[in-house]
Amino acid sequence: MITVMWESQFGPSHEGRAAAVLDDGSEPKPALFDAGSSADMYQTSDWWVYDGTLGTPRACALRAACSCGWRGEKQFTIDWEYIDPDAPDDYDVRGPYDAWKQHVDVVERQTVPLPTDVQGLPEQVQQRLTALAEDAPLAALRAIAALEETLAETGRSAALEVGQDEPDWGAIATKLGLTEADCRARLYKYNRH
Repeated sequence: MITVMWESQFGPSHEGRAAAVLDDGSEPKPALFDAGSSADMYQTSDWWVYDGTLGTPRACALRAACSCGWRGEKQFTIDWEYIDPDAPDDYDVRGPYDAWKQHVDVVERQTVPLPTDVQGLPEQVQQRLTALAEDAPLAALRAIAALEETLAETGRSAALEVGQDEPDWGAIATKLGLTEADCRARLYKYNRH
């Protein structure tokens, strides 16, 4: 099974999931399963594998977890009687999701605000290009290529401006809603183009 990740506008910096919690309040190590005759082992941290079978410890609760390292304080008791082993992702994890969403809302409030005239542009461009892709796919591809060139050029200019002096990577990352590592990678990517 694939881990259910909750996506945010901040990409891999703030992907969320429901994390298993053991009786002592810790999260279990990733579970390893032998996939057969190959040397590869399947590894997962999906909360539902921690049911006390196949060598895994039994989780007592769930909490929100974010790829940035943040963990929700509130724990949500797991009622194993109501979990269908064939469809564990049907189990209600709204509690951890809501806690993670509050975390992402805090991240968003700390970011640099977009100017009012820019806020709706990405959605407008996406809607227009989606319609164009249906009506005139070659024209859509030309428009996308032009847009990619504009974005690369503008991204490079902005990244150079940000990195002129000795940058405070932590502050820049917070203003972009990214982890520091993802912030550095993004600015490096813009500078490469």
